[in-house]
Amino acid sequence: MAKKSVASLQTGSKRLSKAIKMVKSPKTGAYMFVESIMEPGLVNDFLNKK
Repeated sequence: MAKKSVASLQTGSKRLSKAIKMVKSPKTGAYMFVESIMEPGLVNDFLNKK
């Protein structure tokens, strides 16, 4: 696994985080970025998931 990035976002009264991880494609072997906006408590689960 390569670089991990997390940014904090605030919209109104909700606090959200945007997590970006770089994953290697099993077909081509190229790296691609996967982005997701979620609650801060779920970020570690997203980054640890393969």
